[in-house]
Amino acid sequence: MIKAAMPSAPVIRIDDLAISFRTDRGIVQAVRGISLYVNHGETLAIVGESGSGKSAAARALIGISAANCSIERGSVLFNGDNILTYTDADFDALRGTKIAMVFQDPFSSLDPIMPVGKQLTEAMLLRNRRVPKQERITRSAAHERAVQLMRDVGISEPEKHFYQYPFELSGGMRQRVVIAIAIAARPDVLICDEPTTALDVTIQAQILDVINALKIERHMAVIFITHDLGVVAQVADRVAVMYAGKIVEEGTTDDIFSAPAHPYTWALLQAVPDGDTPQGALTAIPGTPPDMTHPPRGDAFASRNRYAMRIDFEREPPLFPISETHRAATWLLHPDAPKVTPPEAVLERIARMKRQIQQQPEQAHG
Repeated sequence: MIKAAMPSAPVIRIDDLAISFRTDRGIVQAVRGISLYVNHGETLAIVGESGSGKSAAARALIGISAANCSIERGSVLFNGDNILTYTDADFDALRGTKIAMVFQDPFSSLDPIMPVGKQLTEAMLLRNRRVPKQERITRSAAHERAVQLMRDVGISEPEKHFYQYPFELSGGMRQRVVIAIAIAARPDVLICDEPTTALDVTIQAQILDVINALKIERHMAVIFITHDLGVVAQVADRVAVMYAGKIVEEGTTDDIFSAPAHPYTWALLQAVPDGDTPQGALTAIPGTPPDMTHPPRGDAFASRNRYAMRIDFEREPPLFPISETHRAATWLLHPDAPKVTPPEAVLERIARMKRQIQQQPEQAHG
């Protein structure tokens, strides 16, 4: 497993960020005061079910939140500068050059009537408007660099594929093109929002390898948004588990996969399938996430938590420190709480995941 460095000067630091959405049903409290950081050269995975607030938080980092979205409070520091105070022009200069994003569906990210190579060169030429004259790139140099970028992300015969349209490429190859576009300006931070969800397992592993290799080579910070803890185990240095707009557990990948502490993390682990999982052994999380127009009192996970105590329905738990790198928001960590350990099925699932990771070719991590 991966050991993460403690923060020194994080490239991104989020403090007490709260985000809401205006809807016909009322105000949805999507993100409720989260604090996170990510350093240069490391991957922070933010994991949770759909609606947990992870994508809303990520989109705030590059100023592409929906029109009905409001930042209620908090700060997001990029290299010490609070980007929540940025104007549209400031965000235009930031996106792609300093912070870039890869989305789940590569087909919707690409222009269907433009060859992919041209889309790569256009991304670089557009940057000319935002940099000093001496840093601008010519069209011929952009062409050469686009071909090299396609090669960097694992596209064989890039000269051939340069002139193809998105519909002529496989899903995995389209996602590689999107990644190439995202890294074209050598950003400091790459945000990946469920980038492998629509891909089969083999292609998914290849894309994850590409992202990890680029992180190491370019010393980028990567924020990886996913619902799949199996993916997290392969890519992350540190993990933040989100539920109902809150961070419920945070730690290094070792922390989360060696000693998970929150019942929600246990439930997510039990819901991850693999080739060794016996038929019928997966356990769905009972119930449904709460209605965030009226967040529940106490611990938002209490109604779905078989280990919930009376206090869970009355008071929201703080993030209890477990170690210097690990903390979790569960009353089970209170000194007066009964001793509860992860279910045997969770421990078995973790053991299988560790064996599978050890069987993969060993990779270097930043």
